[in-house]
Amino acid sequence: MTEMDPGTLVTIVTILVAGVSIVVGTITPALAEGRAVVRALEGMTRQPEVAGNLRTTLLIAMALLESTAIYVLLIILILIFANPLLDRFF
Repeated sequence: MTEMDPGTLVTIVTILVAGVSIVVGTITPALAEGRAVVRALEGMTRQPEVAGNLRTTLLIAMALLESTAIYVLLIILILIFANPLLDRFF
């Protein structure tokens, strides 16, 4: 196998890490959102009089959970398109 340029190697590793990170970084909030919805619906069926408060709290919690996925996407885009490792080491 021929020698690989260090910049190319860093780019390949960055793309692989970004792919794995986006999968893990989006599955985790999605599972947490699903669990939150299930718990909120269970609470609404047990106590229908507090459904309004649960719904409001659920929407706020889902927005916070979704923001973590957006932050993961932001970091992945920075790693792919403006890779700081290339400037720092090469």
